[in-house]
Amino acid sequence: MSLAKLQDLSGRVALVTGGSRGLGLQMAEVLGELGAKVAITARKRDELDAAAAHLKSLGIEALPLVCDMGQLATIPPMVEQVIAALGPIDILVNNAGTSWGASTIDHSMDGWNKVITLNVTAIFVATQEVGRRCMVPRQSGKVINIASIQGLTGTYADDIPTLAYNASKGAVVNMTRTLANEWARYGINVNAIAPGYFPTKMTERLGETSTAQMAPMNRGGGPEDLKGVTALFASDACAFITGQTLAVDGGLTAV
Repeated sequence: MSLAKLQDLSGRVALVTGGSRGLGLQMAEVLGELGAKVAITARKRDELDAAAAHLKSLGIEALPLVCDMGQLATIPPMVEQVIAALGPIDILVNNAGTSWGASTIDHSMDGWNKVITLNVTAIFVATQEVGRRCMVPRQSGKVINIASIQGLTGTYADDIPTLAYNASKGAVVNMTRTLANEWARYGINVNAIAPGYFPTKMTERLGETSTAQMAPMNRGGGPEDLKGVTALFASDACAFITGQTLAVDGGLTAV
């Protein structure tokens, strides 16, 4: 089979959480470019509408859904909306996330709970719901979890400690391994992407700039740099790849 055929997502349905901007929108773009119908979620309607208009300008069918993934009870109804509008979900990209910069001594419980709820528990709830409703009964599916190199190394950027974020992303890495093991029998591939520094609203807030300069490639990630790995993990090209976390970081974790 040709590579083009392996990566053809025509007729498939993808759900990208946190898909209105940044990395989520970049991944929604490539999924749509490969033929998938794409649902995107975010908390802010104006950002969702702008993202949907952008995707439409590229010829991509997009369904924008307001959903605060930190409010766990809203996730099952959101999944139901996607299924009702587009059909069973074939590809789930768990991208929505947040961070909190504070020293461990000064870290508030509210901050800790916010990060763990959105970065870990919401992934569990979304994946459980999509798996139960779509992937396990159909014996197929692709789950892509967005981790971080900070979940692989324990480091943080520009002297701003991020214990909760790093812990949450480490949890995502091991959730990926464990779920890949459990769901392999159903023909479901579960993999993770661990981005390095990409200029987004979150990294700007935390001041992550020197991290990019430390990478051997001496730059941060750009607007095309997640597309290749997303295409791989979302398509049949990864049929024999599961439980893996791929760092996309300009070589930072290689030094």
